[in-house]
Amino acid sequence: MIGRGMAGTVFHAPLIRAVPEFELAAIAGSAEAAALIADPAIDVVVIATPNRSHYPLAETALRAGKHVVVDKPLTVTSAEAVGLIALAAEQKRMLTVFQNRRWDGDYLTVKDAVRSGRLGEIALFEAHWDRFRPAIKPGWRETPAEGAGLFFDLGAHLIDQALQLFGTPEALTADIGAQRSDAEVDDYFRLTLHYGRLRVNLSAATLIAAPRPRFAVYGTGGALVKYGLDPQEAALKAGIDPRSPGFGEEGPDLYATFTGADGAEERIPAQPGRYVAFYEQVAAALCDGSPVPVEPADARAALRIIELARESARERRRIAI
Repeated sequence: MIGRGMAGTVFHAPLIRAVPEFELAAIAGSAEAAALIADPAIDVVVIATPNRSHYPLAETALRAGKHVVVDKPLTVTSAEAVGLIALAAEQKRMLTVFQNRRWDGDYLTVKDAVRSGRLGEIALFEAHWDRFRPAIKPGWRETPAEGAGLFFDLGAHLIDQALQLFGTPEALTADIGAQRSDAEVDDYFRLTLHYGRLRVNLSAATLIAAPRPRFAVYGTGGALVKYGLDPQEAALKAGIDPRSPGFGEEGPDLYATFTGADGAEERIPAQPGRYVAFYEQVAAALCDGSPVPVEPADARAALRIIELARESARERRRIAI
C-alpha cells in the first residue's frame, strides 16, 4: 500500500487485513513508492495518496506488472483515466477503484427501495453530504491544486452513486463555489442531473450545522427519507475491526422513513454497510476471474461528469451530455 494518510491507515489497511486471501506486505509513503513497486514479491499495489499522484503511481505500477487498486477518484482528468484503462488492458492487469460508498448501508437501503418499484416513478432524488467546519482544515484537499476541493472529494462519491442508480443523464447544471471566507478551494457544490422528468440533486457544503437528509427520494408511490451518515468510517477511525459483530449497523434512531401515497409512515431499518466486500471482490477477481468490484470505466464516466459540471458552473449554463 502506498499512502500513510487517513485513506490508507483508516480505510484500506484494516479492510485488507480483514480478507484472508491478502497479506498487507508493505506500507510506503509516496517518496518510497518506487522500491515497493519494484519488489517482485508484491502482487497488488494499493494507491491511497493525494489525488494528483494517482495517475503517475498507477501508471508506474501497471508498467511494473502489478495489479492496481486506486482510491477514488481514479485520476484527476477523464483523459488520464482513459490512459490507465488502456494500459491495464495492454498489461493484462487488474485495475479497480475504491468507491467504498457503494457499500454504505444507507445507500444500499435507498438502492433497494428505488429498484423495488415501491416508490413508483421517481420524480426527485436528493443526496446531501453536509459538514460544519467553519475553520479550514490543514491538508492537501484545502490547497489549490488539481484534484483538491470538496467537489473532487465528495462529488466523486455522490456522482458514482447516482450513475449506478440512474445511468448517464441527458444534461447537467452545476453551482460550485467557496463559502468560507478563508477558503482557497471549493467548499460547496450543488449538481443537478437531468433525466427526462426526473431530477437528481447532489449537494455538499461545509457550513451546515443542522444537516439535511442524507438521502430523500420522492416518487408517485411515496417518499423515502434517510438521515445520518453510514457508521463505518467513524468505526474505522475508532479502531474497530471491520470483522467485529455489528460493524456497519445503525440503530433505530437512524432508520429510514417511508411515507406512502396515503400519508402512512413506516420505519425501515438500514442495511448493514460492508466496506470489506470491496476487497473480498478484489480477491475474487484475482483468484477466480470474477468481475472487479468497480469497473474503471465507471470512474472515467464520473470524472467526465465532474469536468462538465465545472464547465457548467464556470459558464452558468446547462450542459447536454
